[in-house]
Amino acid sequence: MDKPKQELTIHRAEFVGLIAMMFASIAFSIDAMLPALPEISRELSPELAHRAPLILTAFVFGMGAGTLVTGALSDAFGRRPVIFGGVVLYIIGAMAAWASQSLEAMLVARVFQGLGASGPRVVAIAVVRDLFSGRDMAKIVSFIMLVFTLVPALAPIMGSLIIELSDWRGIYLAFVAFSAISVIWMAIRLPETLRSEDRRPLRLRLLLDAIREIMTHRTVRLAIIVQVMAMAMFFCTLMLIQPVYAQVYGRAETFPYWFGAVAVIAGTSSILNALLVERLGMRRLVRLTLFGQILLSGFMYFSGLASAGGVLGFGAFLFWQLCLFAQAGLTLGNLNAIAMEPMGHMAGMAASVIGSVSTILAALIASPVALMFADDVSLLFGSVLLMACAAWGLMLLLTRSEVDLAAPAE
Repeated sequence: MDKPKQELTIHRAEFVGLIAMMFASIAFSIDAMLPALPEISRELSPELAHRAPLILTAFVFGMGAGTLVTGALSDAFGRRPVIFGGVVLYIIGAMAAWASQSLEAMLVARVFQGLGASGPRVVAIAVVRDLFSGRDMAKIVSFIMLVFTLVPALAPIMGSLIIELSDWRGIYLAFVAFSAISVIWMAIRLPETLRSEDRRPLRLRLLLDAIREIMTHRTVRLAIIVQVMAMAMFFCTLMLIQPVYAQVYGRAETFPYWFGAVAVIAGTSSILNALLVERLGMRRLVRLTLFGQILLSGFMYFSGLASAGGVLGFGAFLFWQLCLFAQAGLTLGNLNAIAMEPMGHMAGMAASVIGSVSTILAALIASPVALMFADDVSLLFGSVLLMACAAWGLMLLLTRSEVDLAAPAE
């Protein structure tokens, strides 16, 4: 049986709760903002209300940029300093967003908030790796992810309750409190997990060499582009989900509850992925999922069923949303694993680069789609359809290129 690499000084259940809370700050920081978008747009950008969803992608963009360096920083200086520094930057960004008097100022603050959030997000998993290995690590991570899946379902409801008790600015104060509690908890209960002798110096050349090797490897490059498309589909839906519920279907008040129910059900897709991936393989499962998305989004776009509104149209949209959210559990982990396969000799650096590049590019693709929204849900269906077609075609190309490389030379 695998044993911890170092002695864990707190109970496992407390450790899982602490790490899950750090990791959950990402979902909380995004999904709790969804109910606040209408109020923020009315107060800070009344003439250009369609820009409010950029609040979400600004955070994601900052988080993606931070992911590129936080892992390497924690390897050089230790886990605790990077987590503490990230939380401080996160809190500064949250307070700047709380005090913002314009949407532009809030977007800048959200970028810094995302940069800060990347510290706990990346380093929390590194802490698990410091203390556990093998099956023990897999078990701990599975428990953490189980707790983490509850946050997207509850965050919009929490955001709505905070707005009722105060206003949208109160959500940023909740972010500060949430992050402060987690870092104080860690400071008191969890010591540094990376021993001094295991630290590695920070070298820019190693990062640049890693980026060059990743981007010139055909399989890795194609897998990253497909992952970008899959993430962009999810980000587009997340950015437009509240306006669609409110403006297309007139369900603004009940939005948090519908969103939570869909998130809980879609969260089981990771369990389905674990059951199917051994039988079908990662590449085939991704191709089938994307092809299913092409069929479903194509039907929704060309039939006009959901665009017509009404109970039937709303039901059709709910089913489509559920499938789109579930798609993340059936594709993103597999695509990341495909990209990581040839990079075993530099797994840590590759994970940072792949995560950063895919997140940033997906946010850049999703943002223009959100800006074009004008009370017509067909824009969302059409955008997802195009991205799914591109991703499916690239997966065919990826598989074919791997077969060609594996074929013996004549």
